[in-house]
Amino acid sequence: MQKTGDINGRVADAPSGNWVYRILPPALWPYAQLARWDRPIGWELLMWPCFWSATLAANAALATGKASPGFLLIYHLFLYFIGAVAMRGAGCTYNDLVDHEIDMEVARTRSRPLPSGRVTRWQAKVFIALQALVGLLVLLQFNWFSVVLGVLSLAIVALYPFAKRFTDWPQFFLGLAFSWGALMGWAGLFGSLSFAPIVLYGAAILWTIGYDTIYAHQDKEDDELIGVRSTARLFGDKTRLWLVGLYGATLVLMLLSFALAGAGWLSYVGLIVAGGMFAYQIAVLDINDAQQCMILFRSNGKVGLIIFAGLFLSFLFLVP
Repeated sequence: MQKTGDINGRVADAPSGNWVYRILPPALWPYAQLARWDRPIGWELLMWPCFWSATLAANAALATGKASPGFLLIYHLFLYFIGAVAMRGAGCTYNDLVDHEIDMEVARTRSRPLPSGRVTRWQAKVFIALQALVGLLVLLQFNWFSVVLGVLSLAIVALYPFAKRFTDWPQFFLGLAFSWGALMGWAGLFGSLSFAPIVLYGAAILWTIGYDTIYAHQDKEDDELIGVRSTARLFGDKTRLWLVGLYGATLVLMLLSFALAGAGWLSYVGLIVAGGMFAYQIAVLDINDAQQCMILFRSNGKVGLIIFAGLFLSFLFLVP
């Protein structure tokens, strides 16, 4: 089988010193690359809304006088971590199958396993099934409301790879999919939804549109040549102004969600720090510097961590 763009078994847009290449045998590298195990930022960004929602629900449980869900919260966080890694991997593999031909035309992606020929389409489909099975096993540990809610997300996941073909807002569809955990975390504890997690879901969607617009600026020239649409191309030189609105609305909706849930005061400290990190991204952004766009995009993993830390610490201080 012909291999194109293969960089010693690695891919162009991932760090070559990742643990994948130190621990796994070379035969497994293409599968790790399909699942993006060599790029943890993806599953981190999928995981954080789950963590926010679960910890916000724990804050709400204490605020309403219920017993502390401490051990249950830790168990749920572990499950969301495993689920995020598995489903991020399955989603990326599916996305690569759909975008196989497009990836061959983009400099940053043509070294990936499918366009480079290191994995066949049939092998990729089997790998999707295995990862989805892990995700299903994780989902079945929760209540039935959460199981149904999790299954409903698959429709959005299936639609997302095609969004760039029919709308300038594929980042919105990514937000719908990547932010679903903002509903799942709450549902996992309460077996239902309320206004607080729904508002948090909206905030996470706006956050996703913001950071993925920065990410998409890396490929805008190639995207224009092959007709792929994105908010990066739509916003253009006005990206910084759009980010002010997107990130600003994210913080406002998070503030409202935390207030509705009765979250502790430390959760708001986390929001203030996250707001400063958003402001830094906007201030220094150079949409024509692909390397900087990648660095700023990845910094959102720390944003997610800071928001979670604020919620978790506020929960600890609320525990009687």
